[in-house]
Amino acid sequence: MAAEIAVVYCEGSFDTTYGKTAHGLVRFTKRYEISYIIDSHLAGHDAGEQLDGKNLGIPIVENLSSALDRAKKDGKKLSHFVIGIATDGGYLEEEVKQASIEALNQGLNVDSGLHEFLSDLEAVQSILSKGDVTVRDIRKQSPGRKHSFTGKIEQVKSIRIATMGTDSAIGKRTTAWIVVQALINAGQKAEMIGTGQTAWMQGAKYGIILDSLLNDYISGELEHAIWSAWNETKMDFAIIEGQGSLMNPGYPGGFEILAAGRPQAILMQHAPLRKEYDGFPGYPLDSLIDQIHIAEFLSKKPVIAVTINHEGIAPDQIDEICRQVEQSCGRPVVDPLIHGVDRLIPLLMSLKNAD
Repeated sequence: MAAEIAVVYCEGSFDTTYGKTAHGLVRFTKRYEISYIIDSHLAGHDAGEQLDGKNLGIPIVENLSSALDRAKKDGKKLSHFVIGIATDGGYLEEEVKQASIEALNQGLNVDSGLHEFLSDLEAVQSILSKGDVTVRDIRKQSPGRKHSFTGKIEQVKSIRIATMGTDSAIGKRTTAWIVVQALINAGQKAEMIGTGQTAWMQGAKYGIILDSLLNDYISGELEHAIWSAWNETKMDFAIIEGQGSLMNPGYPGGFEILAAGRPQAILMQHAPLRKEYDGFPGYPLDSLIDQIHIAEFLSKKPVIAVTINHEGIAPDQIDEICRQVEQSCGRPVVDPLIHGVDRLIPLLMSLKNAD
């Protein structure tokens, strides 16, 4: 697909977990060429430097006007305005609405992954009626019958790996993409099975947007996405992006991924210094060991490794923290953004050989 030149709106959120969509797009996307991030609190910084300590040449700017001015000087023609904030409940906050309307009036197409739809707003419909720009509400489902679970997942001969997590907004999707690329580098055919709107924005060819589906169809749609990937590509590995966590009180995603995706193994993403569930102060995070046991009990399959999110960990302490976690859980532990995942490839290949 041809990359769409985009500015990502993340006002006041790029240095928080609410900016996880923007974070994903900065790290990797096939769908867009990310040129600028909007967040007035961090204007003047490089997005990659701010996120991972790696300068990516993606400036953070104050507002849309600044992005358009910068694009003119840089000789770029912006085509898309992407909402990079995951708001509480997925609602369109007033400032997000106004920023999106401004972008449409400036001739930019707008993509939103929120639950509340831009295209339902009268002001937006009036602009769209002129036919010059478009809005893609990623979570707005297309009409037509949905798939129910049938058991055709058993026809899929590829190894299925689920990237689960001990919490939401913890890095499951990022780890999934890194594993996919490492497998491809190792000469394997691997496909990302996306389960959220950010994976779609990053260009995942196969997947669902889990939290936009009626519960009756989640298992069937996920099964169909994996089966379609197998039917079309005969991939060696399907890496299934996890959602939420099994124990997060507000986002208990994952049951359908284990039940319908029927993975042969699980990677568990964990942030060792996170003490409470994301968005729920006073709700202590269940221990890594307990969450491994829960995932293994539900799936009857092993958690073969733990992948670390190093939030809050000093750079010179990451290796030691990983060593401590590995000692406590008895499984290989890596930080995908720091170490990569090459150490895990022999484990994954052993599943293929055993199969």
